[in-house]
Amino acid sequence: MARTIGIGHQDFERIRVKNNFYVDKTHFIKEWWESDDDVTLITRPRRFGKTLNMSMLEKFFSLEYEGRGELFEGLAIWEEERYRNLQGTYPVIFLSFANIKEQNFETARNKICQILSDLYSKNAFLLEKGILDQKERRFFEDVSKDMDDVTATLAIHQLSSYLERCYKKKVIILLDEYDTPMQEAYVNGYWNEMTGFIRSLFNSSFKTNPYLERAVMTGITRVSKESVFSDLNNLEVITTTSEKYEDAFGFTEEEVFAALDEFGMRDKKEDVKRWYDGFTFGNTADIYNPWSIINYLSKGKLRTYWANTSSNSLAGKLIREGSKNIKQSFERLLSGGHLITPVDEQIVYDMLDADEMAVWSLLLASGYLKVVRFEEYAENNSGINALNLELAVTNYEVRLMFNGMIHGWFAGNISDYNDFIKALLIGDTDAMNDYMNSIAQSMFSYFDTGKNPSRREPERFYHGFVLGLIVELSDRYVITSNRESGFGRYDVMLEPKRRGDDAIILEFKVFHPRKEKELADTVKAALEQIEKKNYEEVLIAKGVEKKRIRKYGFAFWGKEVLIGDEIG
Repeated sequence: MARTIGIGHQDFERIRVKNNFYVDKTHFIKEWWESDDDVTLITRPRRFGKTLNMSMLEKFFSLEYEGRGELFEGLAIWEEERYRNLQGTYPVIFLSFANIKEQNFETARNKICQILSDLYSKNAFLLEKGILDQKERRFFEDVSKDMDDVTATLAIHQLSSYLERCYKKKVIILLDEYDTPMQEAYVNGYWNEMTGFIRSLFNSSFKTNPYLERAVMTGITRVSKESVFSDLNNLEVITTTSEKYEDAFGFTEEEVFAALDEFGMRDKKEDVKRWYDGFTFGNTADIYNPWSIINYLSKGKLRTYWANTSSNSLAGKLIREGSKNIKQSFERLLSGGHLITPVDEQIVYDMLDADEMAVWSLLLASGYLKVVRFEEYAENNSGINALNLELAVTNYEVRLMFNGMIHGWFAGNISDYNDFIKALLIGDTDAMNDYMNSIAQSMFSYFDTGKNPSRREPERFYHGFVLGLIVELSDRYVITSNRESGFGRYDVMLEPKRRGDDAIILEFKVFHPRKEKELADTVKAALEQIEKKNYEEVLIAKGVEKKRIRKYGFAFWGKEVLIGDEIG
């Protein structure tokens, strides 16, 4: 009988007690323990099981769970006697910065202080153990939401000292989502204040802490050493390209297919692979994000579960406010193309506004892009040794998410995206023209393409925008872009999935004043290219009747648009 699927559970004990669906990742405990690293930083995209694995470490090592071996019975870690004897034998400090998402430094700092204060309240029994002197008791009682910086940054260090003295064993520290406050600090403009505070906290907790047995930090990004880790030379950094722990976060294809078998979905493997496969960690390819798989197992519907779980504001900000080259590269990625670029796995947040490499590095770390191929390390303009990578959009789910994001950028200026789709489906070129011209002003203003954009720039933007509009037809049409057919590469093609629907070919062209007198000439040139290059060949080869293939030319000049379907 298939197990119960609990959506959103991140507590290891709850999942095990209720016998919820769980993919065994306890081999991570052994691999991490035997690595014997002082402080381990592991970066993975959001919703990849980081919090659940940290909860698993807490329940395995913490003295609070001494004698709770039943939580691990039947799992890989329980097969070895050495680890059965290790369970429940260490004092553990477990905290998370996942909810530090504030708009100003003062509120963010207060929240961190509250988390530290809650830790002290949880360990208030130490006051009754007779192990603290008068000064230490005063320090203990000073830890609060309103404490000063000295007390706050020393709080974890001092609590480690008290626990080590109480239990005669050094402490394991687990910090989940360490970089959330820093991402919010960058987005909301208080980066320098936050990194200064975090740097002091990390130094006393992880570097100058003689009471530390070892520690794990998780996050989405590896924030640059200069920002918060300048004093930590004992840090083992595990990124998405590292071989360590490569299958400990996320589901392997074998694990996904086994789950589909368990829940009677054996015939859905190809669909699930197309939507959710694509992540690569270290040398292990075909990694799936757990959130989408668990939701699919529960609901049985292919949807953008992972891509829509939280705000994508930072990714949107980087692309929307990025350079023309970033927008062009992003459009190429959305169209199924690849990008070869140097990537530095240390994210320098204060360089995101000026350094394209930092933008692609963050999108890769966040899971929006995947590595297709590695190249040698190369030195970039800043003198940083960077890994040269060939990147692509991770999978179909992420592509849909980005198309939806583009919709959102224009939501304030467009009343109903379906107007364009309806006009396209019924072949109403007048309505299509009205629609595109009504938003041209706001679109070019929004993208800030400049007074004299390159000849290719408007074509790329309109191409990408139209793709975003028609993505809603993905259940009805196979939508492809920049693919070979006949004697060239068409811009956009809609291949019908059901009998009776017309196929549609779209070609985009920018007005060329030296060759054409008016936009109508540009439309004519676009339609003639469709005919000359025989773009319809691929459709006819698939059995689409020639009379059911509609062709449209899109012509652009500045903020003017003309769409036509007749060469005339």
